[in-house]
Amino acid sequence: MAGERKWNRIGWASAAIVLILFGLLAWHGPTLLARAQLGAAYGARLTCSCRYVEGRAMGSCAQDKAPGMALVRLEDVPEDKAVRASVPLLASRTARFRDGWGCLLAPVD
Repeated sequence: MAGERKWNRIGWASAAIVLILFGLLAWHGPTLLARAQLGAAYGARLTCSCRYVEGRAMGSCAQDKAPGMALVRLEDVPEDKAVRASVPLLASRTARFRDGWGCLLAPVD
């Protein structure tokens, strides 16, 4: 009987923790999504300019990321003269080089 009560308490405690985590995610979710979109857009634009305006290699450009942008992944798309940046599962943006204009962010899909 005592062992059963212990597991019952653990079950309720686990459920409470899960509910609290979901609540925090719901509360901060929009802010996290906005920051992910901003980070992806900034990473795409900055790296595209580095790559196609300055003519540097992607490895060199990746070092230009600001502190706190460790989750932003960069991908070179040379056939389009573009750079795609993404935050896994949250956001993705692409910046393309245009002669006379530099690197421009593609519209959000």
